[in-house]
Amino acid sequence: MTEQQDAGESTQSERRLGRRAVVAGAAVATAVAAGAAGVAGGRLTAAPGPRMSAAPADGQRFAGKVVLITGATSGIGRATAEAFAAEGAKVGFCGRREDRGRQVEQQIRARGHEATYLRADVRVEDQVVKFADGVASRYGRLDIVFSNAGVHHISPVHKISTAQWDDVLNTNLRGAYFTLKHTIPHLLSAGGGNIVLTASINALAVRQGFSAYGASKHALLGLMQAAALDYGAQGIRVNAVLPGLVDTEMARRVSGNERTPDALYNAGLAVTARSRAPAVGRTGRPEEIAAFVLDIASDRYPFMTGSAQVIDGGATASLP
Repeated sequence: MTEQQDAGESTQSERRLGRRAVVAGAAVATAVAAGAAGVAGGRLTAAPGPRMSAAPADGQRFAGKVVLITGATSGIGRATAEAFAAEGAKVGFCGRREDRGRQVEQQIRARGHEATYLRADVRVEDQVVKFADGVASRYGRLDIVFSNAGVHHISPVHKISTAQWDDVLNTNLRGAYFTLKHTIPHLLSAGGGNIVLTASINALAVRQGFSAYGASKHALLGLMQAAALDYGAQGIRVNAVLPGLVDTEMARRVSGNERTPDALYNAGLAVTARSRAPAVGRTGRPEEIAAFVLDIASDRYPFMTGSAQVIDGGATASLP
């Protein structure tokens, strides 16, 4: 090919690129014009949103905030209730085990923080209504909602009973729906807020025997994304946290090790962690997930909503 031919083809390419740039520029201009018209007509908002704010030096990020938590009598929920209260929040939480709920409430108050336990089963809509209204009435508002209540059954699809399937879906998914349905009006009244849902890395890739649990957690991401889109313009951010293997009472119960001696159980858990959390070689702690939830629920990330945030010790990094 001659230099003249090279130059000719180069000129033609430049012309084609130029035409594409003009078309692309026109498309962008049209979109901007449409957006401007929408703002002028009151259909859209050009507000930049709140600025990111660093945590105060004293660690009281949630002073004056009211936090509602479901499933907080043990595990991740309990650790999160304690963490929010320690950072200045007024915490209203529920769970089905009243004795455990009262114990958590007393321990938080003994540390000089504020918390109220109200018994509620998230599978029962009337109880969720009373719980949400009760917390809002006691503390005057709702600012943050952590939908955390969940259960788990391990069984192949053809062996899981209908009752077990219903228990998982009604708690993990329907319960989250009830929680959002009856707390969002309070957040709207407060001018906005944050919602965090506990999903799982099983919302991304399900393990054997996790049919009901995996289905519920996959569906939770859809609920989270829909809510983020529904209420983002009204100042409510909605995100999900996806933990990997965490050392909780539920994990021990589901694995059938409730009566296993601690030393033996911990040894077995350490072996399991090598494959379930390969990057760190250990299980997660409820306190670590709680710290992550607080960060997501803080005002540091005003541009993050509709997001699924993984904290799993490298489990998903090792997926094929």
